[in-house]
Amino acid sequence: MAGLRERKKQRTRRALIDAALRLFARKGYADTTLAEIAAAAEVSTRTFFSYFSGKDDLVFHDGEERMERALELLAGRRPGETAAALLLRLVEAGFGWTLEDEAPTFEEAELRMRLIMDEPALRARALLLMYDSQLKLAAALRQACPDELDEVEAAAAVGALFGAVKLAVMAHVGHERSLKDLQTTGMRAAELALEGLRSIEARAAGRIPVEPPGMAS
Repeated sequence: MAGLRERKKQRTRRALIDAALRLFARKGYADTTLAEIAAAAEVSTRTFFSYFSGKDDLVFHDGEERMERALELLAGRRPGETAAALLLRLVEAGFGWTLEDEAPTFEEAELRMRLIMDEPALRARALLLMYDSQLKLAAALRQACPDELDEVEAAAAVGALFGAVKLAVMAHVGHERSLKDLQTTGMRAAELALEGLRSIEARAAGRIPVEPPGMAS
């Protein structure tokens, strides 16, 4: 259990995130200053910089922690677990982490997605983070499943899976009304994206015959 000092730090960090998101929703991302965020959270600007280096960090506040948990999950592949099953468990766990968050709301998820789509600076950072995270996940998947996947297959599986999930969630965020609804959408997209990987696994296991050249229709 976290000590008193650590719990206080967590509350301050969450207060800054909540204050920033409220201001972003009301004033817009570009028109909100760091001083306003700090004041709304009842801390100094100096204290703000003890937790975040800039406004964009507040939008992506959970990225590093989620990556650490994802890599740990991949490293803990269960005996007999296929690569597809491992990735599906990762997606399901990712939604679970969101639902377990200390202050998860559909409105927060919707706002963060809208900010990333509307603000060029945030969109650029999101792309960089996506490439970096997917490279790390592909390497971890390859390491977890060395006998089933080569580097290309691991990278393609991760790219197809998380591209499908993110796009499906972002496309439907205006239609869903809860985080559970978004989870359902994301899991459906994951199942569809993993069909290709399951075909590779089935072929490797000898359940699907490989057609000789020139026989494919």
